[in-house]
Amino acid sequence: MEIVIICLAAFFTAVLTFFSGFGLGTILAPVFAIFFPIDIAIALTGVVHFSNNLFKIALVGKNTDKAVLLRFGIPAILASFIGAWLLLKITVLPSIFQYQIWGKEFEITPVKLIIAILLIIFSIIEIAPSIQKIQFNRNKLMAGGILSGFFGGLTGIQGAIRSAFLIKSGLSKEAYIATGVVIACLVDFTRLSVYASRFTASNLHENLTLLISATLAAITGAFIGSRLLKKITLRFIQVLVAIMLMLISVALGLGLI
Repeated sequence: MEIVIICLAAFFTAVLTFFSGFGLGTILAPVFAIFFPIDIAIALTGVVHFSNNLFKIALVGKNTDKAVLLRFGIPAILASFIGAWLLLKITVLPSIFQYQIWGKEFEITPVKLIIAILLIIFSIIEIAPSIQKIQFNRNKLMAGGILSGFFGGLTGIQGAIRSAFLIKSGLSKEAYIATGVVIACLVDFTRLSVYASRFTASNLHENLTLLISATLAAITGAFIGSRLLKKITLRFIQVLVAIMLMLISVALGLGLI
């Protein structure tokens, strides 16, 4: 059952988020978290996210803005190390609260609560009209890279912040998509190198079928998404992602997943 749920989530999210530049990791990580511990879920999501972005680079990578890539991407890579290292540290902290419902025990851990709060914040960022109007010029790209990289390493969620900066930096639509994808790949590679120790704990070899299936589902979704550019608006995607994030973050914060 988990392979069906995760693959469907990967496919439909990849379709909807191809041109937004964010959303796949933010939705897929909590879906993985239904079946795996949160830190392992983030690591497995990173593999799918990275593989999907490599495919997207093959489609649009030639439009990358190299100046923006360097100014935003280098700080993002460095900050992602710190975020990923912090994730490994806070996952060993004891539970904050435990409770039972219908004979089943749930627990609220520090990492789940932190990520739940961040998910809510990011969902608000994606739909709040006042925040959507904020303009970032190119001298703010370094700060954006640090924020995006850090939260990408800590939670697997980097797209909302990255997009907030890149979409306001005067890039063409094609350059915005391509540059965002390349930066996402760099951050994914960095954090996966830090998460590597958790792949053994997750019995990765026993979940290869699931991981490969989810990756192929995401790649298929990205390909279809590339054919739907003129039919789906960015605003529609932002609202849909925000609603799903709200629901998932509440469940995560309550320890239900």
